[in-house]
Amino acid sequence: MAAIEVQGLAKTYGDLRAVDGVDLEVAEGEFFGLLGPNGAGKTTTLEMIEGLRRPDAGTVRVLGEEVWPRNEALLPRVGVQLQASAFFERLTAREQLRTFAALYGVDRAEADRWLEEVGLEDKAGTRVEDLSGGQAQRLSIACALVHDPELVFLDEPTAALDPQARRNLWDLLSGLNDSGRTVVLTTHYMDEAEVLCDRVAIIDAGRILECDSPAALVRTLDAPARVSVAPGQLDVGTARGLAGVDDVVESHDGLVLTTRTPGPVLARLAELDHLDGVRVQTGTLEDVFLSLTGREYRA
Repeated sequence: MAAIEVQGLAKTYGDLRAVDGVDLEVAEGEFFGLLGPNGAGKTTTLEMIEGLRRPDAGTVRVLGEEVWPRNEALLPRVGVQLQASAFFERLTAREQLRTFAALYGVDRAEADRWLEEVGLEDKAGTRVEDLSGGQAQRLSIACALVHDPELVFLDEPTAALDPQARRNLWDLLSGLNDSGRTVVLTTHYMDEAEVLCDRVAIIDAGRILECDSPAALVRTLDAPARVSVAPGQLDVGTARGLAGVDDVVESHDGLVLTTRTPGPVLARLAELDHLDGVRVQTGTLEDVFLSLTGREYRA
């Protein structure tokens, strides 16, 4: 059974069609990413799937249940971390999490365990208004997970996190998915989606443009490889003369060779004994994202 089934989902605000006929299916146990520029319709789509916003058209089923009108039977089975966190005022981090736990009949020991899971045990006695942005984000995630939901929605969960906290959260989220939970993620970090997601859907102007695994989407991209050679390894003239090299750019970091046949180019560099410090970069999910949505600034 699919964890999420969406057909013909639409939402309009005046002349703006924020979500325009979205069809989507997420399998049970899948780690699914919803990617798009600012204003693409990601959050509105998620809010309708979560049952927080009424669709103008279309149907949504979550864990086999209709989500609208508001389906209270789904609440214990679903965890939601919103883009903007809202906490009870003047409560400490521990009190906040224990309050959320109590709403679901979860004991205090389990709530305290989640403080440790998100690295906030040393902030247990700190009022939520005194937490940093990243700490508040981690507390919000703990509140979404404290009742052990089957399906978890995370809207940009690593925004405002430092690199260490971000990587630690990746491990936590991977563990959730490995234990059989379904996870739906929105993020602006393409490397995050590549590492975590089984499949991603790229949305823009309220429509799904592509939906597949990150690796499959990258394979469809007609992008050359970039071979970076460390300074002093190779002169520009020799680099330009290598078979298969389309372009050479010189910088303070050495040379960058653009090629669509990296294998033979690397073999020739090996013959010349110029492989020290060589790095190869092929197409990435970010390249796919930009090719589909463009490079212009979004509000």
